[in-house]
Amino acid sequence: MTKKIAFQGEPGAFSHAAATNVFPGEEAIGCVTFEETINAVQSGRADFAVVPVENSLYGRITDIHHLLPESGLFIIGETYLRVEMNLLGVPGARIEDVKAVQSLSVALGQCRKFIADHGFRTINAVDTAGSAREVAQKADKSVAAIASRFAAEIYGLSVLASNIEDAEHNTTRFLVLSRDELQAPQGGKVKTTFVFRVRNVPAALYKAMGGFATNGVNMTKLESYMVGGAFTATQFYADIEGHPSDIGVQHAFEELGFFTDYFRVLGVYPANESK
Repeated sequence: MTKKIAFQGEPGAFSHAAATNVFPGEEAIGCVTFEETINAVQSGRADFAVVPVENSLYGRITDIHHLLPESGLFIIGETYLRVEMNLLGVPGARIEDVKAVQSLSVALGQCRKFIADHGFRTINAVDTAGSAREVAQKADKSVAAIASRFAAEIYGLSVLASNIEDAEHNTTRFLVLSRDELQAPQGGKVKTTFVFRVRNVPAALYKAMGGFATNGVNMTKLESYMVGGAFTATQFYADIEGHPSDIGVQHAFEELGFFTDYFRVLGVYPANESK
């Protein structure tokens, strides 16, 4: 039976490509917002969601850090996607025909040097895949889109120039979300993601982190953000290498408990090394 995979964006978006990489041959469902993407899984309209959580150039995806802990969903996997920007034109167009490029403002910013070298006028749009769709609909050789090669295939555009981004290390990390908690087995390379809030006592965060250091648990990510609109209510989102059943992780979590008033594991899943 075909699985339904929710992603944020239009067909051809980088999130669509990531979803297809994780679930080849399954049905991908585009959603307008991250809230809609998560709700698709919550409501049963989709079996899984693939959402971006951080980018090597732009850091964390703030919306996900706020939405995921309260969603009731679980992280069951991760994947990395190398973000490659391409200049896409209508069939028959040449790069010499292009006068303007359309894309998401972030994508335009990532290709600043290429755009300047060719003297293109820029057109800000909502997203990369939507730009590819609009360029295909306009059928104007003078307007090109900056988007993925995947978008070119979907909308029948020609790749006029490949890998035009300024930085070669642009990579986005995606999480795979499920209604059901599917923990990876102990052993092998495993990541555990959790959220917590420290007690309002001096040096609480410092003391809470001490257990990970003394038990040899590597923390690969620690992000803080406010909750409930209060400056004093700070929640932390963390990734560690290891399984909750590992003795070192057990001791670290036990020590963490002395200095926190809220703690929840969001997922225990295989670490993906294909960065």
